[in-house]
Amino acid sequence: MNKEKNQTLFGGSRSWKAEDWTASDDRSFLECHNSTGRFHGNLDIQTLGGAGFASQRTTGEDRSWDLSAYAGIVLDIAEADDKRYTFILKDELLSRNPDNGREQATISWEYDFKPCFGESSLEKGGLVFVPWSGLKPTYRGKEKEHADPINLKTIKRMSIMMRSFFGDQEGPFSLTLRSISAATSSPVEPGRLEQGAARSAASKTNRWTWYRQSFTVSCIIAVAHLRARFACDCTILRTSQQFASSLISSPSEELKGRTE
Repeated sequence: MNKEKNQTLFGGSRSWKAEDWTASDDRSFLECHNSTGRFHGNLDIQTLGGAGFASQRTTGEDRSWDLSAYAGIVLDIAEADDKRYTFILKDELLSRNPDNGREQATISWEYDFKPCFGESSLEKGGLVFVPWSGLKPTYRGKEKEHADPINLKTIKRMSIMMRSFFGDQEGPFSLTLRSISAATSSPVEPGRLEQGAARSAASKTNRWTWYRQSFTVSCIIAVAHLRARFACDCTILRTSQQFASSLISSPSEELKGRTE
């Protein structure tokens, strides 16, 4: 069956509806107006030791989208700050855990992006193209190796996330979208489709940089403690030696009396 060139999923001609979205946390909000949807909030990473995320996802566990006839997702962005965001798809949802009622984890397909207005790139003029080839599989926040290809015939959920990228960003954030659509081709120059993969690689590099920096700081602190302890031990040793020397060189009056 032939599909139209673009299929509007949210916003645009369909308008934004609050009932289509829900928060996955208590740090984000989605303000829905007829023409735009604003994803915003405040990411506090201090209590989580540099980690953290804020996310809005589509509602309904029985919803499904067939996107197999398209090449990717187009995010039409009206306004944005200077932060990086993540667009996520899921092709599987499991029933809730009967023991605790929590949702069971499944593979997420993620794409990191940073809107760049006025630049000739993958993100141009407020448009961000998310090609299927740019999606990376993750499970519980970690990359999933040897994952089966995403099933585009049964997309069960879409999410927009703001994460710390291992302490790289925090605080207030705001991303305003005009629409989210499925497209048969990229609406922007294809010359930099590699940018998504490059940013994913950059995110991984930032993560390992953060690990190295944390390890280095820990080593410096440990060495400082050892040096301080060693210096303290040396001071005690020198004091003991000086006291012993003083006894030898200057015997007490009692000792003098015994020797006379």
